[in-house]
Amino acid sequence: MSTASWIQPPCRYLPEDRGGGFANRGRQYSGVVLAAASSSSSPSSSSSSSCSCGYSDILNFDFGGLSRSWNQQQGLRRVQAMSATAQRNFSLSKGDNDDKIEPDHLLVLVHGILASPSDWLYVEAEMKRRLGRRFLIYASSSNTFTKTFGGVDGAGKRLAEEVRQVVQKSKSLKKISFLAHSLGGLFARHAVAVLYSAAISQAIDGTVSKSGNLLRGRIAGLEPINFITLATPHLGVRGRKQLPFLLGVPILEKLAAPIAPFFVGRTGSQLFLTDGKADKPPLLLRMASDSHDLKFLSSLGAFRSRIIYANVSYDHMVGWRTSSIRRETELFKPPRRSLDGYKHVVDVEYCPPLSSDGAHFPPEAAKAKEAAQSSPSPQNTLEYHEIVEEEMIRGLQTLGWKKVDVSFHSTFWPYLAHNNIHVKSERLYKAGAGVVAHVADSIKQQESSTFITASL
Repeated sequence: MSTASWIQPPCRYLPEDRGGGFANRGRQYSGVVLAAASSSSSPSSSSSSSCSCGYSDILNFDFGGLSRSWNQQQGLRRVQAMSATAQRNFSLSKGDNDDKIEPDHLLVLVHGILASPSDWLYVEAEMKRRLGRRFLIYASSSNTFTKTFGGVDGAGKRLAEEVRQVVQKSKSLKKISFLAHSLGGLFARHAVAVLYSAAISQAIDGTVSKSGNLLRGRIAGLEPINFITLATPHLGVRGRKQLPFLLGVPILEKLAAPIAPFFVGRTGSQLFLTDGKADKPPLLLRMASDSHDLKFLSSLGAFRSRIIYANVSYDHMVGWRTSSIRRETELFKPPRRSLDGYKHVVDVEYCPPLSSDGAHFPPEAAKAKEAAQSSPSPQNTLEYHEIVEEEMIRGLQTLGWKKVDVSFHSTFWPYLAHNNIHVKSERLYKAGAGVVAHVADSIKQQESSTFITASL
């Protein structure tokens, strides 16, 4: 297994004062003015100093000294004012330039099940601080709380429409990226397929974007850059330890599939791959290929970078296999030491695209699905799941992925891994700060390479 080069932590330094700053120039100018003020004493003061020191002379001397002191102070104040004005003008000029910088890169944050945009407060603040004003950080709010129960497809369509509205309001945007947590990763995958497929239809009709370019290969008219997921069940949650809070107990995993729809609606049946008619592929399998109406695979392939972060253990909601798109035989013993500068990030692997004929729904899968729906048993349920999981992996592996493994084994309470990975709350889940930093630096790295490419 080849390991890609790790992202190095950003260098931080404080610039030394070499005497060229405005403060030093102010001190230099002050010295000149003080010297001038000292040399420009009035003649009366000089003559009075040569006389005998009477009472009036003492008074004259004192007032002369006060006058000189006052002149010196006035000169110093004038220079300080000039220096301060210069600094303020420089700051205002710099600030004006910053204010004129309009965001050209939209970063959409997508939360998971039973969640809301408030889950992104820490990430949003960190991304703004680390990425700068060229990024518009937007936390999606179209699928809050129980709206996440209505199905991945329904949530994806709502998210797509929300993104369209954001893009329409911000005329300066040119690029788009997605950062999604848990179930939000599936919502985002469906949404980008909706937006990408709409762009293809418009391109066929000859529609052009606001910049005059054809919309083919774009997401909501923007250039797709990063697609990043954190602990997302890309392969669903059916199978051994794919839903870890069931503890891998076979009877619990068997009962979970038929019960899930009663608790989490259509989303539950889609995650357990039991949705749809027996002769139709489940939604997650369709999302591993291009269909006639939605180009799920091509839309993901349009992004310059696809990164998946996965908890190797202690995630009670999403297993390591499904969040890292790996087979059981591809799992390995993860390192226990964090990467330098990114606490709890233990491994980074780049998986290049593999040649494949993509995902299919073969006749044996349809037969196994019918048996699993009509008379479920451990045998036919396992058979159906294994067929579908393999097809999903084959489809998704036709794209290249950067896989980042995360381990919170050394934290005081590692079982918070699912929420730690995106710092759901800074007070409770700050252990994931190193992961967020790695995400931000991954985005910056891609942004830098994009800028260099565009400049050549």
